[in-house]
Amino acid sequence: MPDDLLAKNAMVADCNSVIFDVANGFAGCIPGCHEVLRRQGLMRSVHCLDASEQLSPRQAAGIDRIAAAYPELNDDAFVRANLGRWRG
Repeated sequence: MPDDLLAKNAMVADCNSVIFDVANGFAGCIPGCHEVLRRQGLMRSVHCLDASEQLSPRQAAGIDRIAAAYPELNDDAFVRANLGRWRG
């Protein structure tokens, strides 16, 4: 397997582990996804139907870290360019 694909695999695995909250047994899985969407302007909050579902401690900091470390893996520019149109 090419080295660039192996490197990308490691980056995606790191992002997935933070967003889906592997370190806390996936407890912050849904709020983690909501936080990414909130930061892009696609959601107003990270609230879930079950109020006990919240970002795990340090999960927001982890999302900060991966956003800074792997900007090529996010679609922020695409979302920003289309957000107005999607909101109607």
